[in-house]
Amino acid sequence: MKIVLFNPEIPQNTGNVIRTCSVTETPLVLVEPLGFSLSNRQLKRAGMDYFEGVNVEIIPNLEDYLVNQNSFYFFSSKASKFYHEVEYEEGDLLIFGSESKGLPDHFHEKYPERFLKVPMKPGKRCLNLATTVGIALFEALRQMNFKGF
Repeated sequence: MKIVLFNPEIPQNTGNVIRTCSVTETPLVLVEPLGFSLSNRQLKRAGMDYFEGVNVEIIPNLEDYLVNQNSFYFFSSKASKFYHEVEYEEGDLLIFGSESKGLPDHFHEKYPERFLKVPMKPGKRCLNLATTVGIALFEALRQMNFKGF
């Protein structure tokens, strides 16, 4: 299992995701461009002290990265299928879009069956990125009976 953040913009969110990845020993992939420096003070305050224990990979292009992947899911408020309606496996990538733009339309067009959402009341703003990552990751871990915990 890996968490993938596509063009993350808010350092506090990424810091919180790093913290979640630390306590679950889940690798993190950050897709450039990032909206902040990895030495950013807010990122450090929000979880950079956990950074050393997390396997973090920074990649320039998500499309190229997906070519070598077998199983992955995108998370978007535009999806029709709920996040708990799939069976997760250990090698899955859980992919989340940027805070202000989400994921580019070409991913929706190319992989419509791989899009999942967390249920929210209509007309409300989307959940915070770090919260959504936590919900999705812990559902995947739950389905795998928290193997290794």
